Parts: sequence; structure tokens; C-alpha cells
Amino acid sequence: MNEITTNIKVLICDNTAEFGVKTASELRSSGLYAYTRKRDGRTVLNSIVNDKPDVVVSELTVGDIDAIVMMKNAAALAKERPAYIIISDIKNSFIERQALEAGASYVLTRPFENDTLCSVIKSVVRKEPLPGCRDIELLVTDAIHKMGVPAHIKGYHYLRNAIIDAVEEPKVMDSITKLLYPKVARSFNTTPSRVERAIRHAIDIAWNRNGGDTMDTLFGFSGAFYERPTNSEFIALMADRLRLNLKNPSRDYALF
Repeated sequence: MNEITTNIKVLICDNTAEFGVKTASELRSSGLYAYTRKRDGRTVLNSIVNDKPDVVVSELTVGDIDAIVMMKNAAALAKERPAYIIISDIKNSFIERQALEAGASYVLTRPFENDTLCSVIKSVVRKEPLPGCRDIELLVTDAIHKMGVPAHIKGYHYLRNAIIDAVEEPKVMDSITKLLYPKVARSFNTTPSRVERAIRHAIDIAWNRNGGDTMDTLFGFSGAFYERPTNSEFIALMADRLRLNLKNPSRDYALF
């Protein structure tokens, strides 16, 4: 795939051949619109304001400033706020918490594959997929955003992966505790019990924010949800709806 297949614009805050140019090229081969800028605070800030990227991929430091300061400065100047993915060379919960509290959507620790970065970009982007989109990751991301699950909580990413896994491998829904939760846990190097709790928390937030009316509207039902759906009900319904729509590629509509 060499053509741009999504409307996602990604700014890579690094124009070196070793990382920035190589990463942008690989993201473009995955259908994203990716471009680089010099690793300099003023240059990056100007690009955020003028080029209006949807996602910004940055190291913890951007030349003369750190990423936290950059995000705060950009928030004061840019009308449209991008999603930020911060790259770190070390796994540190304090740094991760600081970055997330400052506005980052995800902290990605090296080493990682560009496929992983591409998936993370799709998980944090804040715009609707193009009409007729058949990218499962983008469709699930869009639906979860519409339901009001905040992207900065762990349950958001666990829930998103669980739905995608259920679409691609339906048999995992035969035993959500023995098959699905462990599968998601392995992807994030955590435990199945933490995955279950975090997903429940994410669904709780969506329910408390919007209640059953929003879920009924999104799923096309009427009065289906009088109380919060269980984890398995929510994941199964999302996966079934996705599979149903993806079976008919001639239809030109979004998932919800």
C-alpha cells in the first residue's frame, strides 16, 4: 500500500534519516499522511499551529524545550488540539503520568515496531473515518470516542483491543475470561484481572456520561439498555455490528 487511505495527518517531531524520515515513510506506506519537522521547539510549534496535524509524535524533549511545555504552549496558540504520542527511552510511571496529565494521549516506550506506532496513532486520533472506511482500528476508535470513553485511561486501549480481537477472532468470545482477557493482557504486558477491571471502568464512564440513550442511538436500538451492559455484552455487540457492516463493502457508510 503506497497511497494515502486515511485523512489522518501525523507530524513526526524529528527529521533525521535514522528515525523521523524512516518512520514517516513507513507510516505513509500504511496509508497515513505523515510528515517530519526539525526537532526544534519553535519549528514544531509553528507546524502544530499552521499545518494542523491530527496527531503529533514527539520525544520527551523537543530541542530546547520538553514535550510538556510544548503541549502547553500549543494549547494556548492552536485552535484545534492534536493528539500527542510521547516516545520515551525508559519505562517510568512518573514520567508517563506527567505526560498524560499534561495532555498526551499515549506514552510509547522504545523499542517498538512501526506497526505498533501506526496502531497507537489510530487509537488516539480524534476525527471521523473517511466515508466507506473499512479499517477496523479506525472504526472502533471512532465508536469508542463517540461513546465518551476518554483516551487517556488504560481501559480505553484495553477495550479497543478487545473489540478488535473479537472481530478478527470471534471464538475468543466463547470464554471472555479464559481467552479474550488473557489475549489483551499479553498485548499490554499486564494481567487479565487488570484488563477486566479497566474495561469495566471504561464502560462505566461511558454509561455515566451518556447513559443508555446514546448507546441505543449508536447501535440503532430502542430501549435496549435499561442498565449498564456487562463487559461481554458491550464487546460482543460492538464486534457483531462491525462484522455485519464489514460483510457489505459496497455500502458507503460509517459504523455508527
